[in-house]
Amino acid sequence: MFDSIGWGEIFVLALAALFIFGPDRLPDLAKDAAAGLKKVRTAITGVRAQVDESLGDDLAKLRDLDLRQYHPRTFLKNQLLADDDAPRPAAGATAATTVAAAAARTRNSSAPPPFDPDAT
Repeated sequence: MFDSIGWGEIFVLALAALFIFGPDRLPDLAKDAAAGLKKVRTAITGVRAQVDESLGDDLAKLRDLDLRQYHPRTFLKNQLLADDDAPRPAAGATAATTVAAAAARTRNSSAPPPFDPDAT
């Protein structure tokens, strides 16, 4: 995060803090900042412990989870363009599933297409 900050910049910041806050208040501010960082670290440690305790073994599975597969574009592409075999209609299949199955079948190009006079 702070890869571009070198010792020269840190020295300039310390010198600016010395001029802004003065030599009397600067040690107290440093102690307060250190105490605040300790409180933040203990809070983060507590949160991690609670998460580990509540999730337990599922946490390892969640860390390995690839969330990119649930992006809407990826999810739809996988669902619509997956190489699945066309499901065969069951004994109690509805008309919609029968039509969808018929549309999915390949047609013999030498035979004329089916014609339904009631549909036109």
